[in-house]
Amino acid sequence: MTGSLLLRNALLLDPEAGEYTESDLRCADGRIVETGRGLTAPGVRTEDLRGAVVLPGLIDAHVHVTASTADLGSLPSSSPSYVAAHGMRIMGEMLDRGFTTVRDASGADYGLSDAQAEGLFRGPRLLFCGRALSQTGGHGDNRNRGTRVHDDHPCCAGLGRIADGVDAVRAAARDELRKGAHHIKVMASGGVASPTDRIDSTQYSVEELRAIVEEAEAANRYVAAHAYTARAVNRALEQGIRSIEHGNLLDDRSVTLFLEHDAFLVPTLVTYWALKEEGREFGLPERNWRKVDEVLGAGLEALERAARGGVKLVYGTDLLGGMHRHQNHEFRLRGEVQPALDVLRSATTVAADLVGMTGEIGTLRPGAHADLLVVDGDPLADIEVLADPKHFRHVVQGGEVMV
Repeated sequence: MTGSLLLRNALLLDPEAGEYTESDLRCADGRIVETGRGLTAPGVRTEDLRGAVVLPGLIDAHVHVTASTADLGSLPSSSPSYVAAHGMRIMGEMLDRGFTTVRDASGADYGLSDAQAEGLFRGPRLLFCGRALSQTGGHGDNRNRGTRVHDDHPCCAGLGRIADGVDAVRAAARDELRKGAHHIKVMASGGVASPTDRIDSTQYSVEELRAIVEEAEAANRYVAAHAYTARAVNRALEQGIRSIEHGNLLDDRSVTLFLEHDAFLVPTLVTYWALKEEGREFGLPERNWRKVDEVLGAGLEALERAARGGVKLVYGTDLLGGMHRHQNHEFRLRGEVQPALDVLRSATTVAADLVGMTGEIGTLRPGAHADLLVVDGDPLADIEVLADPKHFRHVVQGGEVMV
């Protein structure tokens, strides 16, 4: 029976309640069917966990599964088949690290998402946005100063598409939605990996941002915005953007706006740590590497300010190239300023709320997808249990033991 599994003698960790329950857990047809003591399921694979902890499969809400290098400007010249092969490898390794659902923040397309859903390769469920929308000279424009022509190649290799003006951004958003985007990504400020913009710039006019949000809302989808400075974060929130990616330089006004608009913050602390340590080794150009310091130190301070203010925080990593292997290190970094339970919720229940899958993922409730992580140790007492996959006994996806 596909997707059927019985876990016996487990400690079930409910992230919502923050409590453990001694229980069995039964899965059938890829879903959690029931929990309780003394469950039976003749003919079904049964694992006696002998007190190991079972929690929902982890969710990383900011990944780039096609970013096989930190030199993002080189991706559009790569073969789509080469990029896809790297993407499948990267996703398989993410599954090994306990992540059963990931939200791609530009680059992945419906092809990778469909192939994973059909079981053509092993990897987490993939929620994609296609190409991120960028203004000319914005964070998604990887031309250097001496390049005039932009080759908007239709393959999956590039991370961004350039659109300027209200009509053009409407058309671009509609096109990504046409291709099945789960969300729209917009570049609302400068960034580290782009060659010509300043990190402290704001990008897109208020009218353009509002038009993009209107198109997403019309399709019952939402917009995620790359933004660093308080000025960029606040104007994006004021236009109805649902999630802010990074937000390293936010202020107290930002916190107020997050609460007013019921929006989410997706910090990505580990990528700055990794870029500083290894970015040049994995293809980040020197000029971009020098920009890391502008956001590196502010990330933890912004996280602490947002957590103290009650902002809904979601787990994200934003790693590139060979740095993907540090995906779980984000747990350690957040654990410096947040209780372990809050960090766990950011990678389960709160992430599920952001992506519109409340009750479907990030929970052990009956009816949810049977995406589970079995660990040795108490993640609420020691965040290291989640930060190092050596503590993972099994990764379960759709009721199938994958690891």
